[in-house]
Amino acid sequence: MTPAPRYGWYGDDFTGASDTLAVLAQRGQRALLFRGLPTPEQLRRAGPLDAVGIAGASRAMGLADMTAELGLVAAFFAGLGVRVLHYKCCSTFDSAPQVGSIGHAVSVLAPSFPNPFRPIVGGQPNIGRYCTFSNLFAAAGTGGEVHRIDRHPTMSVHPVTPMGEGDLRRHLAAQGLGTVAALHYPAYADEAAALDARLAALLTAHPDAVLCDIAGADDLAVVGRLIWGAAERATLLAVGASSVAQAVCAHWGAEPVPPAPLAPAQGPVFLLAGSLSPVTRRQMQAAVSYAPVPLDAARLARDPAYAADGAQTIAGLLRAGRSVLATTAPEGGEGEAALGPAEVAAATAAFLTAVLARAPVRRLGIAGGDTSSRAVQALDLWGLSYLGAPSPGVALCRVHSDAPALDGLELMLKGGQMGSPDLFERLLHGG
Repeated sequence: MTPAPRYGWYGDDFTGASDTLAVLAQRGQRALLFRGLPTPEQLRRAGPLDAVGIAGASRAMGLADMTAELGLVAAFFAGLGVRVLHYKCCSTFDSAPQVGSIGHAVSVLAPSFPNPFRPIVGGQPNIGRYCTFSNLFAAAGTGGEVHRIDRHPTMSVHPVTPMGEGDLRRHLAAQGLGTVAALHYPAYADEAAALDARLAALLTAHPDAVLCDIAGADDLAVVGRLIWGAAERATLLAVGASSVAQAVCAHWGAEPVPPAPLAPAQGPVFLLAGSLSPVTRRQMQAAVSYAPVPLDAARLARDPAYAADGAQTIAGLLRAGRSVLATTAPEGGEGEAALGPAEVAAATAAFLTAVLARAPVRRLGIAGGDTSSRAVQALDLWGLSYLGAPSPGVALCRVHSDAPALDGLELMLKGGQMGSPDLFERLLHGG
């Protein structure tokens, strides 16, 4: 009988879910990310796994939709027998009481994972995220200046879930987690027994969750020991960025293997950028090897002839051997402002499928969290496995599909804040 996977994760968007896939695979874990709840046949085809992931879209959902989706997710992972279920949220924790509520996610998932210790892991140092004394800090792009999250130039003004509070305890309290205890990083210097006693004392008050600082990479193994030690006693729900997986793997002694250099693409690359972030804009400006095709998001959504013409134009360039960067968020574009983010994401997803139907490619990139989630959901695929990491926080994955034209496709997904300035060039030329 095949042993049950010991680790499960649900990503609140596709880009984040694929980053956790990369973290686990880089540390030698047999991991596969499914597009939705896998069928028994898909699990069989995946073979023995140490970790199973489901890529969702709860970051952009209202509460009723979250309840419906996450209730099924909880039942699936509980039945699968994982020791830890990781609710993978964005590393910037951007969420709101009525949209993508992390607190609501906990309320739906926790009953299936009865451990009284519900850790929330703040910070992920390898991508410039730090949590100290419960306050979250984030770099503005790879290697950029670090800001408290409520003063971050992008996340403080996010169009859907702006971060107006730096203390994650207060931020999550507004989402229904009324009592969030805290383990601050200076306590990690204590002997293991003393730290265990500190945690046990916190749990006597029955908090909704315990927020664990991550101020630096050395904190990961300490938090990982607390998580796994508790999970061995009773199945556990953990919340946070891919640092949850990093922490548990650090405790297991599963060190990351440096990724091999990315091979150049075999044929032209199609890149679809729906992110409004300054990081993505810098990557677009550096993408000199691509034919740029700006698109009006409003017309894509509302004018079928315009969308068909655009898809035909891009397909022609791809068939001629040109790599293409299509953008639905051009500088100063007014069309997108007339639409909500969900409409933009849905329109770009439909457009992507139209392009690929006309000109299949072997390497595809999608930029933007909501855009990626909706675009991948529109593709006829059932799973993703890890191929490489062109940049920290960004994964290149192999598509598993029953459609011959898609099976084996190399797919890069990236959130708006992720990746080095030369990421798009690296995706084409390797390195």
